[in-house]
Amino acid sequence: MCDSIHKRVMNAAIPERLERLEHTMLFATSDLHGFPLDKFLKMLEKAGFSSSDHLYVIGDVIDRFGDGGIAMLRWMMRQENVTFIKGNHEDMLLKCDFLFTRDESQAEEESLTSEQERALKHWNRNGSSITIENMMKLKEKDPEELNRLLDYIRSASVYVETAVPMKRFVLVHGGLKDFAPEKRMDEYDAFELMWTRPVLEDRYWDNKLVIIGHTPTHEYGVGADGQMLVTKTWVDIDTGAADGGSPMLLRLDDTHPFYTEYRNE
Repeated sequence: MCDSIHKRVMNAAIPERLERLEHTMLFATSDLHGFPLDKFLKMLEKAGFSSSDHLYVIGDVIDRFGDGGIAMLRWMMRQENVTFIKGNHEDMLLKCDFLFTRDESQAEEESLTSEQERALKHWNRNGSSITIENMMKLKEKDPEELNRLLDYIRSASVYVETAVPMKRFVLVHGGLKDFAPEKRMDEYDAFELMWTRPVLEDRYWDNKLVIIGHTPTHEYGVGADGQMLVTKTWVDIDTGAADGGSPMLLRLDDTHPFYTEYRNE
């Protein structure tokens, strides 16, 4: 069941295996879907984000709107205090990376395999056209930068465990399929972590909070439209940018949300 904004203090000791960061504050965002980089930087400024803070981007930077997220990704990969966690849209892109790695003569002479055709049709149904268009522009203008960008996406993790004093977090794009409290994160299948959609009744750990995106919060039919969804053990911060709305920032230290008013048309 849904709670009010999650403010519980988790008192369990923080294990050494958790990522430790020299930081002032930790922030998370998800499902940007081509949200304009300039407006996103203003969001960070409004939230008081500084070079000593750390930002986690929990997948689905690309597709749907704007330039398809290309400027955002290029900015992210040059920031030492930004960690990228892959989402299902990046998963679809990587399954179609043949579009960007083959040369023009190959494209003219070689037909796609049936597996490639299926992957491309799937991605096309999910808002790929603007991303493909801008990836192709980048390939023409700066192929080395395109290769760096592809390597950056490939190298991104599918989850991160992190902590602030007295609080522990697992950040993952989709959710935890077939959850068991004793199950280690590296035992989950990467595809399932990116594509799972929890239901409201799903419960994860009591001593660490799971932060997800992937499913726009309005699809759960509870709470205010465009607001984060908070349950006892997980928080959904996908506030509907894929539907033309705005993404949000969540400050992990005190689970404080930052919203902005912007609409993609």
